[in-house]
Amino acid sequence: MINFDKLREEYKELSLKLSNPDIFSDRPQYVMLSKRFAFLEKILTLIDQRDKYLKDKSQSIELLKNPHEDEELKVMARQEIETLTQALEQIEEDIENKVFSASEPDRDVIIEMRAAAGGEESALFAGTLFEMYSKFAEAKGWKIEVLNSHSTEIGGFKELIFSVKGDGVFTQLRYESGVHRVQRVPATESGGRIHTSTVTVAVLMEPDEVDLKINPDDLKIDTYRSSGAGGQHVNTTDSAVRITHIPTNTVVACQDERSQIKNREKAMRVLKARILEKVQTEENTKVVELRRVQIGTGERSEKIRTYNYPERRVTDHRINLTLYRLEEIIGGDLDEIIKALIKADREKQYESQGLV
Repeated sequence: MINFDKLREEYKELSLKLSNPDIFSDRPQYVMLSKRFAFLEKILTLIDQRDKYLKDKSQSIELLKNPHEDEELKVMARQEIETLTQALEQIEEDIENKVFSASEPDRDVIIEMRAAAGGEESALFAGTLFEMYSKFAEAKGWKIEVLNSHSTEIGGFKELIFSVKGDGVFTQLRYESGVHRVQRVPATESGGRIHTSTVTVAVLMEPDEVDLKINPDDLKIDTYRSSGAGGQHVNTTDSAVRITHIPTNTVVACQDERSQIKNREKAMRVLKARILEKVQTEENTKVVELRRVQIGTGERSEKIRTYNYPERRVTDHRINLTLYRLEEIIGGDLDEIIKALIKADREKQYESQGLV
């Protein structure tokens, strides 16, 4: 729970600083404090509204406790309490989102998925996860674009790289980085035995132009003929592109488009996202934890979630959350898991920032 008193204290302190005429002599400082003051003002307006809801709810509860009160008024009071309870839940969520909006960048992401342990079944599960994210994105009004893929003969993916664009994309999808484990009877298994397979997922923030400037002289660009499973995407021209960033030895290949220009453009987007992660890894360990988004050790290789088909169970190991709603979750209903992860992560931030 956020400590609202601390926010009010900060607001009063900023008000005093901004009322001091000397502040205008330091223009950058004045601008920074003014932005923070306006930001806190919006939050405190919501807090005041929350306090009003609490007061109204308390009055309705007291009315219910009065044995001499008219029964018709008590019915109205019960309805009022139910309405105010819902309003309080919503406004507290709005306050929390605003408090953290300043520290959580609103960026698009690039997601890289790769089949790991489990062979063909792992590749098939990568396809299942892509469908899950696609349906989740569709429900949110986000846009998905496949940047590169390596499909298998029976419809799976050895590797799949795609971008997701929209409001709040990074805030919600950042928690998907890690190893996703599936336990199910493979479509290729005639004996009906349960197999365990894994897929690795990496969520990278897509950089703005101002975030990263790459010297063209540091790039080695190769072109070659594209190829695909079952003859798909096979080309007679050198449309596939491989870009190597020599200083960091980062290599990205793209062959999904028939146009070399389009493949080059997509490869550069993935390259920039990978380089940005490497740069920020070196500069700031805290940012690494944010980028890799692991509640726990922060290691991308760590198993984060298990999808158990026989038990219809999905377990997120970082927060010990188990839900018996596998079909709905695979169908794109990730809200309950993501909200729980955001809540757990923010509680840690409350403690570190002294907001509790």
